[in-house]
Amino acid sequence: MKKVRFFFLFLSLVFSFSVFSQGKSSVNWVDFVNPCMGNISHLLVPTYPTVHLPNSMMRVYPNRADYTGDLLNGLPVILTTHRGASAFCISPFQGDESEIKPVMAYSYDLEKIKPYEYSVYLDEQQIDVKYAVSHQSAIYQFGFERNKPSFLIVSAKNGDLKWDGKAVSGYEELANNTKVFVYLEPDIAPQHVDNARNSNKDACIVLHYPATAKSIRVRYGISFIDADQAKKNLNREIADFNLSAVAEKGRKIWNDALGKIQVNGGSYDDKVVFYTSLYRVYERPVCISEDGRYFSAFDGKVHNDEGVPFFTDDWIWDTYRAAHPLRVLIDPQTESNILRSFLRMSEQMSNFWWPTFPQVTGDARLMNSNHGIAAVLDAYRKGVPNIDLKKIYPATRNAVMEKTLAPWSAKPAGELDRFYHEHGYIPALKEGEKEPFPEVHPFEKRQPVAVTLGTSYDEWCLAQIAKEIGNEADYRYFLDKSYNYRNLFNPATGFFHPKDKDGNFIEPFDYRFSGGMGARQYYDENNGWTYRWDVQHNVADLIRLMGGREQFVRNLDQTFREPLGKSKYDFYAQLPDQTGNVGQFSMANEPSLHIPYLYNYAGQPWKTQKRIRQLIHEWFRNDLMGVPGDEDGGGMSAFVVFSQMGFYPVTPGIPAYNIGSPFFESITLKLANGKDLKIIAHNCNEDNKYIQSATLNGKKWTKPWFGHDDIKNGGVLELTMSNRANLTWGSAPQDAPPSQDNFYE
Repeated sequence: MKKVRFFFLFLSLVFSFSVFSQGKSSVNWVDFVNPCMGNISHLLVPTYPTVHLPNSMMRVYPNRADYTGDLLNGLPVILTTHRGASAFCISPFQGDESEIKPVMAYSYDLEKIKPYEYSVYLDEQQIDVKYAVSHQSAIYQFGFERNKPSFLIVSAKNGDLKWDGKAVSGYEELANNTKVFVYLEPDIAPQHVDNARNSNKDACIVLHYPATAKSIRVRYGISFIDADQAKKNLNREIADFNLSAVAEKGRKIWNDALGKIQVNGGSYDDKVVFYTSLYRVYERPVCISEDGRYFSAFDGKVHNDEGVPFFTDDWIWDTYRAAHPLRVLIDPQTESNILRSFLRMSEQMSNFWWPTFPQVTGDARLMNSNHGIAAVLDAYRKGVPNIDLKKIYPATRNAVMEKTLAPWSAKPAGELDRFYHEHGYIPALKEGEKEPFPEVHPFEKRQPVAVTLGTSYDEWCLAQIAKEIGNEADYRYFLDKSYNYRNLFNPATGFFHPKDKDGNFIEPFDYRFSGGMGARQYYDENNGWTYRWDVQHNVADLIRLMGGREQFVRNLDQTFREPLGKSKYDFYAQLPDQTGNVGQFSMANEPSLHIPYLYNYAGQPWKTQKRIRQLIHEWFRNDLMGVPGDEDGGGMSAFVVFSQMGFYPVTPGIPAYNIGSPFFESITLKLANGKDLKIIAHNCNEDNKYIQSATLNGKKWTKPWFGHDDIKNGGVLELTMSNRANLTWGSAPQDAPPSQDNFYE
């Protein structure tokens, strides 16, 4: 009997040691990342299998149309814009010199993609390719298997290249007087170099090697300043030609970044979806400071960064919703640097306007509204350091008052803006009425409902910033304007409905299909069913407008039940961005992300718990079609990260988080101050999605939300889960999440 007891004690100790070892985080989080998740989808290309380090300048993905592309068009050197073509190209080749082209096309096989390294076999050429990436440099290794002369072809579409006896250097022109530079050095000197094909179009340098050169390695650096800086970046990061060392260093960097959030429990696929989504959040914005300097396309000059790294390439219309708030939690210093970069951009541009879609080549001014204002307010109210609101406020104010509100335009405010500021809404054109205003984009149209609702939120954010800096007059002015969404609410239908310049609702009207391509004549990429809920800052008032909590919930339910109304072919021919449908709800586009959480405001948080679990399991999966629509710069991926953790920031600018339904038994967020936020979900599994009871920091918790102050110094949210809904938890009116009219009175 003693032997039996001793045996079980031994097993217990072994098990305890194993758990303890796992608790010390021996897990390689990066191994859960699947860069190919979502590389193809219904209509659009949601994601690319990007090889990069977190928020780094060097990013590449295979040069092909999409994941199913049968040919690789050369090998990439650097991706300069999201969904853009690579700048420069390197093409290994074995065979007859007469067959050489600036960019070679390859049949390929055995492709393997990880966040920090890439490998592929060019089967017809019989060339084995390996690649590893650093922040501003990278390294290729080519294994040549044929008994023929070998060549390395370096090309640039629009630029210049030269050989200096040791390395290839040069530049490629991008847009807006922006150049990207390269310095590329092989480990074996070529027999000779041919630059006869060098010109300003398809510049090309060919390095010639004998058939005996079976392995050639190439390391290179890139820069937006000059070729000398590209060389410095290379030598700082990759001192030799050890590809394995570069890959191992990149792997550690990714493990450290992804390990800021550690999950236990859940399925393997749940973990893959989670960590792949977190990896995508780190793809942008990118730091382009190089040894304390950076080139700014916003004024065309090289600046000293004065110790504050400069970031760009951020799709703020999408990323303000969840990517910025997620970074506030896990990397507030980087968030501070990003927002300070936005201020520098504003100062460097000819107009002192807060940026909209800052890219390497400048501000693209895409989409509508300027929700970068929300990112500022959210960061400030959550304690992100070095946010100087007094310096920032004029740029954000000017972005609404001096720049036109017309979508996809960088023009100054015009007649359309004067109408908005006088009447409180953007007017819609009647059927057949021609557009008289030059600031309106011919394809994107006015988007009057989307712009009115989005600007109302921006003006609410301006009001709150004005309040923080003691500008009472502006606070009152913009707070009043933050209710402008009311001007388009149609009480007869419960929808936001476009009005003409005379104040009449456009009739006849169909909230599913009116508005032409992408519904842009009235909305933007999504129809009226999506924009019915686009009042992020004042859900309490939206509930009142709809007639109270019960009617609000009925309207929410109907969003998920309303049929498409046309065949899928016809529906998506008009609304290609509104995929991932559950009824009229679109999981594929960012304006929908907060909608499942709105049940929390109306006393039925159990429906939020149900919807979130269903939506993510249906539309985000560990496979090639595992993302339902445009991922858009980390915006949608951040929604997945938050939702799988069990909470979500419905209103950036209000320091609070709505509670959903966690996917894991435990989640640990390692906050920047060294504290941990832990979420423990007892009995959590695929069926047990419903919260029965909760405690926050040891106290009974009946609210379907918690504040940033509750968790900023760490804490524990403990949930007890079941497969049956608790209809009373979180249902009391006084427990509703905060919005303007029930929080900031």
